[in-house]
Amino acid sequence: MNPRQPLPAGEFIAPGYPVLAHLCRTGWLDVYDCWSEERDCRCVVKVLRPDRRRERRLRERLLREGRWLTEFTHPHLVRGYGTGERPQPYAVLETLTGETLAHLLDTRPRRPAATDLALLGLHVCSATHYLHGQGLLHLDLKPSNIVIDCRRAKVLDLSIARPPGPGTPGIGTDGYLAPEQASGGLLTAATDVWGIGITLYEAATGELPFGDEPLSLNPPNPPNLPIPPVARSRRLPRALAAAIDGCLRLAPEDRPSLPELAEALDRSLPQGRRAVPPSDE
Repeated sequence: MNPRQPLPAGEFIAPGYPVLAHLCRTGWLDVYDCWSEERDCRCVVKVLRPDRRRERRLRERLLREGRWLTEFTHPHLVRGYGTGERPQPYAVLETLTGETLAHLLDTRPRRPAATDLALLGLHVCSATHYLHGQGLLHLDLKPSNIVIDCRRAKVLDLSIARPPGPGTPGIGTDGYLAPEQASGGLLTAATDVWGIGITLYEAATGELPFGDEPLSLNPPNPPNLPIPPVARSRRLPRALAAAIDGCLRLAPEDRPSLPELAEALDRSLPQGRRAVPPSDE
């Protein structure tokens, strides 16, 4: 067997974890559907690609994400089961039912209803608020990192999560980068607010405002031009449209805080479905 090829079904990726199927290969990871003999259930195991295993930075990145997800507990964040380093570094995560938001947007003929958009935003706000409380920014909020099952969203992938502070230009995914991510500016909670807003914009309209290039590097859209309002492409309740547009203000200080965004999304829900507790103010 070619050592650079994914492991076949039946091989053990780590002690107690036989492979059921290879799910995907990214630029640095192989992701497997595995069986956990300890838990008697399916799970997802991430390992470094064979050709990237000597890269210490990637080993540390994988193990760090696995440790975080094993320590964290939140209903809208994927759960980790543990990590290991032999015979290779690996991270074990829960198997989620449902589909990624990206897949749903690609395959369903109709866009999510306004109520579903607001609920999606609230769930992602909740997970992101929890991460911020742990001292981390997600920095890669996008439809492919959100799984939807029975109208409940779960956020995936903490591989580039890090504390607030100065950034490296372009860290994240092209098309979803906040201006300060694209330019290597100061990364704050407002950077993730942008990620929530751009995700809701795409979910609402089926498109990104200016294609799939980083905002500050896209010639048709210099940084001094605002993002076109979501109402240009989709008719939405005024409060919901305003909440999405507010997330996509170019200056981080002009975006709403996460609690403000959650409250705005909550106000756009029908009265009987509101989720955010009333403010003390």
